[in-house]
Amino acid sequence: MANAQFYGTGRRKKSIARVRLIPGKGEVKINNRTIDDYFGLETLKVIVRQPLVATDNLGKFDVVCKVSGGGFTGQAGAIRHGIARALLQVDAENRKVLKAAGFLTRDPRMKERKKYGLKAARRAPQFSKR
Repeated sequence: MANAQFYGTGRRKKSIARVRLIPGKGEVKINNRTIDDYFGLETLKVIVRQPLVATDNLGKFDVVCKVSGGGFTGQAGAIRHGIARALLQVDAENRKVLKAAGFLTRDPRMKERKKYGLKAARRAPQFSKR
């Protein structure tokens, strides 16, 4: 497994993450910044690490990823999805754990499109009696 790299692409909402797992000591780099610099909220950091914790790989791999599009929550979800897909390449036995936890499923929820005659997807203009 020397010099082995494992790749995974994750998506959520408008975010796309290209994730690389490299055998190392557990550092997470996102767009050339540490996870602490990139995400302010602790919950987002937990979301990113969930697949590694579930498969007992937290200190075994360095995570290097490029993520673009969307907001912070969508990006965290995309990174989680990418890490889970990369962990499948590491060991096929991980599939059972990751599938049960729901990390391999791409979250299908997207922003609903705006409709004509409305101010947003469902928000109608204010009604005026006079």
